[in-house]
Amino acid sequence: MSFDVSLVWESLPQIVGGIGVTLELLLVSLALGTGLGIVLALMRISPIGLLSWPAFLYIYVFRGTPLLVQLFIIYHGLAQFEFIRDSVLWIFLREPYWCAITAFSLNVAAYTAEILRGGIQGVDRGLHEAGRALGLKPHQRFIHVTAPIAVRLSLPAYGNEIISLLKGTALVSLITMYDVTGIARTIMARTFAPYEIFISAAIVYLCLTWLIQRGVALAERRFSRYVRR
Repeated sequence: MSFDVSLVWESLPQIVGGIGVTLELLLVSLALGTGLGIVLALMRISPIGLLSWPAFLYIYVFRGTPLLVQLFIIYHGLAQFEFIRDSVLWIFLREPYWCAITAFSLNVAAYTAEILRGGIQGVDRGLHEAGRALGLKPHQRFIHVTAPIAVRLSLPAYGNEIISLLKGTALVSLITMYDVTGIARTIMARTFAPYEIFISAAIVYLCLTWLIQRGVALAERRFSRYVRR
């Protein structure tokens, strides 16, 4: 059995057609998950147990279970409950797209919360004391001192999470969505050439990953412009 290089290049334009769905899932889930992750991070560092413990349990559950399991629970599992089917939630949860967005967003929130918590706790204590000496109130110290530094410290890990989410979007091909991997599976079923087709898909993902890495690198340089020698 020979490797057909021409099939790789012939299938690339078709597979590229799934980039729109992949990027839409990535960006929407990232936006929703990051917003929820910020809230969870603030709850996690709170000295109030009623805030920190629920956040800890949420993060533990979603970081401790596979994304595929979470996706299947939301897509296949929630439909088993009649009260879900009778509620307004069913308008969204009956659609694979929104099930995927829900699963990805909840998963991203857990990882982002821990990334941000690490960034916040990594800010030098002396900077807090300097802000206090300048007469800044606690919320002013957090906004003007802690947050910018925490974002800079969190960017490398957050960039890795974006790439992980990009690769995780391939799971939607298992719930009848035609993203990059979904289209690749369709072509493979027609051509019976898994190596060539999935190598084409890998090329697309590598290009997207490179763009994300470049974007994160630019953001890092932007946030680190005052600390570079």
